[in-house]
Amino acid sequence: MIRIRKARMSDVEKMQDLINHHAKAGRMLARSLLELYENLRDFYVASEGGKLLGTAALHTSWEDLAEVKSVSVAEGRQGSGLGRKLVEHCLAEAAALGVGRVFALTYVPGFFEKLGFTRIERSELPHRVWAECLRCPEFPDCGEIAMMRALPRKRRSRRLRKAGKPAKNSRRG
Repeated sequence: MIRIRKARMSDVEKMQDLINHHAKAGRMLARSLLELYENLRDFYVASEGGKLLGTAALHTSWEDLAEVKSVSVAEGRQGSGLGRKLVEHCLAEAAALGVGRVFALTYVPGFFEKLGFTRIERSELPHRVWAECLRCPEFPDCGEIAMMRALPRKRRSRRLRKAGKPAKNSRRG
């Protein structure tokens, strides 16, 4: 039975193998072990019987923006809905965090369109999201397509709306 869960330290080397397999084929950006360890909390993995079958990460970028990245599925398992399930876990987490918009940079826009993402101009994204692109061998002439999906927003707390003013019954120590 396939299980999707948050990644663990013991998954990192297998995650890197899977992601970098797709990176060598020009389908995504390669990831170093250091980068994967530092961002481990962002990742979900799909596994079955101890074998890693897929990865996806949700990385928050700003108050209202997060990125789905490193979506990879093992050869022979593509087309099975596994990538969709991984991205859906990321979107559910984004919604639970109160993120209003999720973007992806991809060479496979059709996959994300099936999940409700729409194409946008790359210039619509804040400059800070392009920091990883500086490492890419195709920068600045990358062919990745920017995709965006709006999520239902939970109402922000009154405390957050007051730009840092403490709530009346909060304790300061």
